[in-house]
Amino acid sequence: MTDSNFDFLRAEWPELFAEAVRAERSAVGDPRVSCFFARRALELAVNWLFKADSSLRMPYRDDLNAKLKEPTLVQVAGSVIVTKMDVVRRRGNVAVHRPGDVPAQDAVNAVDELFHVLYWLGRTYARTEAGKPFDGQRFDTSLIPRPVPAEVRRKKYAEVQQMAADFAAQQAELATERRQRKELDDEVKRLRAEVKAAKAANATVPDHHDYSEAQTRTQLIDLLLLEAGWLLDGPDDREYPVTGMPTDSRKGRVDYVLWDDNGKPLAVVEAKRTSKSVESGKYQASLCADALEKEHGQRPIIFYTNGHDTQIWDDAFYRPRPVQGFYTKDQLHLLIQRRARRKSLSTEPIDDGIVNRHYQKRAIQRIGEAFEKDKQRQALLVMATGTGKTRTVIALVDQMIRAGWVKRVLFLADRQVLVSQATNAFKKHLPSVPAVNLLTEKDSNARVYVSTYPTMLNLINEVDDTKQRRFGPGYFDLVVIDEAHRSVYQKYGVIFEHFDSLLVGLTATPKNEIDRNTYRLFHLEEGVPTDVYDLEQAVQEGYLVRPVAKSVTTSRCTSSIRTLA
Repeated sequence: MTDSNFDFLRAEWPELFAEAVRAERSAVGDPRVSCFFARRALELAVNWLFKADSSLRMPYRDDLNAKLKEPTLVQVAGSVIVTKMDVVRRRGNVAVHRPGDVPAQDAVNAVDELFHVLYWLGRTYARTEAGKPFDGQRFDTSLIPRPVPAEVRRKKYAEVQQMAADFAAQQAELATERRQRKELDDEVKRLRAEVKAAKAANATVPDHHDYSEAQTRTQLIDLLLLEAGWLLDGPDDREYPVTGMPTDSRKGRVDYVLWDDNGKPLAVVEAKRTSKSVESGKYQASLCADALEKEHGQRPIIFYTNGHDTQIWDDAFYRPRPVQGFYTKDQLHLLIQRRARRKSLSTEPIDDGIVNRHYQKRAIQRIGEAFEKDKQRQALLVMATGTGKTRTVIALVDQMIRAGWVKRVLFLADRQVLVSQATNAFKKHLPSVPAVNLLTEKDSNARVYVSTYPTMLNLINEVDDTKQRRFGPGYFDLVVIDEAHRSVYQKYGVIFEHFDSLLVGLTATPKNEIDRNTYRLFHLEEGVPTDVYDLEQAVQEGYLVRPVAKSVTTSRCTSSIRTLA
């Protein structure tokens, strides 16, 4: 008779077993603690996987979120398991960082998903029979103990906050240790050999376990919608009936409808099985949008997802594209308004008071052509230092705001001094548009936000008191990357993946010296940026003078050389 769903971990993963049991035992009695330990158990499991399985490639950033997005993990575990991992991670983040009570059902769901993940881990990697779960084992909620008294739960709240801080400190120490370690020791090499053999042997055994894919998919979609402020508490939010579908009865149901306050549909969400390609939901989502448009007189924005990958499709203007979450009600309302109110960029004049040089105006015009005529969402400007890159992008922002293309803009730089300079430049040349330096201010009513990459990387995970992300995927309409040639996306690429925005890169590096990854980020042919104004042309036209190298010898330098001799 077992007293825990995780007994099979005891033999080979005792530390993981202990954390999983702590999550299980507190699921009903102390949901916040349970979600925290479920996430901790998941992190231990994922860290073990990347240590033990040589087919997994360590991502650029050594944290749980980056590891779950690593393509080799999806190849090894499959999208269903990785999606379950992400549910546990998000539940843990909600429990630790957000105010308010954590429902017991959320904790039970997190432990349930953790069980599926660890079941897969045990049957795939166990090196002994004692470490394997029995075939077809199910998660048994009756093994979760009765809740502890309320006063005990309140006392533990402070404890879990301290545990979270201690855990974060431990993770920082582990990250430092991993960076310093350059080679695997003999124990790890031996472990990998054993795991490889066990993995191969276990793969020959049929897997009859029910991973409850549909439940996981629904949980994750609901979580992502909650982060965008959608409570899904209305009777028509899920399984909304429509007519005009290609069925015998001509009837069908829409998985999710996101409604405006006026009763019109802002968006439709079509959900498919995690094991299926996200593209399999595209046609059904389009049919649902057709039905809703016919019924309500407004075509909704289309989302289709398999719970692991999500696509957004505003088929009135853009092609489908990946998105990391969902838009808020206000953001969807704005997207639909733009269909009628957005002006052509080619007809909106460029402010001569901001830029008055021919090459600056040409750069703005070419960006406008790329965005409007070519339906591209990325542009790269190569402009020599001193030719006014920042002023050019300020004039671009001014034009796009007046044309109704953008509401909020994010300007990213890699140094604090550049952030301060850019903020001052926006305030000077575009005083009517509020700009904020996110390193020193927290103005939520600004139109232009200026930040360093690390600061924004931390801010995109922030939530407010309503459990909504402060900076969701649809918050910014335009993101500008200063000094784009520095290949910042290798370390901070998650920022550009997170925001579903137009993207403009600025660089002074000659076009032939920009690495191919930079061109790939902006979806451009190698060596062909959106527009170029290089040093040679600037010198010929008299806007710059060629630098002159001079050799200077100081007495201190000469004295030091003599001393060394």
